[in-house]
Amino acid sequence: MLTHNTLNTLRHLKLTGMCDALEQQRAQPATHDLAFEERLALLVDREVLHRENRRLDRLLKAARLRVQACIEDIDYRHPRGLERSRMAGLASCDWIGQSLNLCITGPTGCGKTWLACALGNQACRQGLSVRYLRVPRLFEQVRIAHGDGSYARLMTQLLKTDLLILDDWGMQKVNAQQRQDLMEVIEDRHGRGSTLIASQLPTEHWHEYIGSATLADAILDRLLHGAHRLNLKGESLRKANAQNAVSIDPS
Repeated sequence: MLTHNTLNTLRHLKLTGMCDALEQQRAQPATHDLAFEERLALLVDREVLHRENRRLDRLLKAARLRVQACIEDIDYRHPRGLERSRMAGLASCDWIGQSLNLCITGPTGCGKTWLACALGNQACRQGLSVRYLRVPRLFEQVRIAHGDGSYARLMTQLLKTDLLILDDWGMQKVNAQQRQDLMEVIEDRHGRGSTLIASQLPTEHWHEYIGSATLADAILDRLLHGAHRLNLKGESLRKANAQNAVSIDPS
C-alpha cells in the first residue's frame, strides 16, 4: 500500500522516469539487495534519462527536419570532399554556440539536405533548438504573417532558434519584398544565432541571386563573414545508390 501511494505521488509530481524505475525495481528481486543509496541513484538516473529523451523528442518535433539523418551514418566512401575531421568539428556544435553560420553547396543529389538534417539532429541531441525551412516556404510563411498580423511573432520565433536551416537556397529569383524579408531575418539573427544554408548555387553566384546590390552586400556580409563552408563535389548519391540497387537485383 505504501509503495502504491508513492507511485501515485511520483506520477502527480510528474516524475514519470522515477515511477517507471521504481516499478521495475519491484519486479526485479535482485535490486532489493542493493543499498538504499544505490537504489535511489538508479531512480534519479532514470528520471534524468527520461527528461532528456522527452526534451529531445520535443526539439526534433519542433525542428521538422526534412529527412531522418544522423552524423554517425555519414557515408565517407563516396568521393564528395567530406573529411571526417571536419565533420567531427561541426558535430561538436561549437560553431552554433559561437553564432557562426554554415554554407553547404554542391550539385543536386550530393547529400546537402541530408547533411543539413544530420547536423540539425546533432544540435537537437545537444539540447539546441533547430528549425528547418525550405527558402520558398520561409518566404510563404513571412508573406502570410504580414497579412494576418503574426509577423512579429514569427520573427521572434526565428530569432530565438539556435540553428535555422534554410534549404533550397537560390532555386528561384527573389522579388523586392522577399529581399527585404530575408534581410530582416538575417539581420535579426546576426551574432545571435546560427544559420545553415544548403544550396546548389555556388556562393559566388549568391549576389546575383539576391538581385539588389545594396541588400545583397548586406545580407551576404552577415551570412558569409566567418562562416564555415562545405563545398560538396562528385556525382549524385541518389543516382549511385539507384545503380547499386540495380546491380544487386537478383531478377
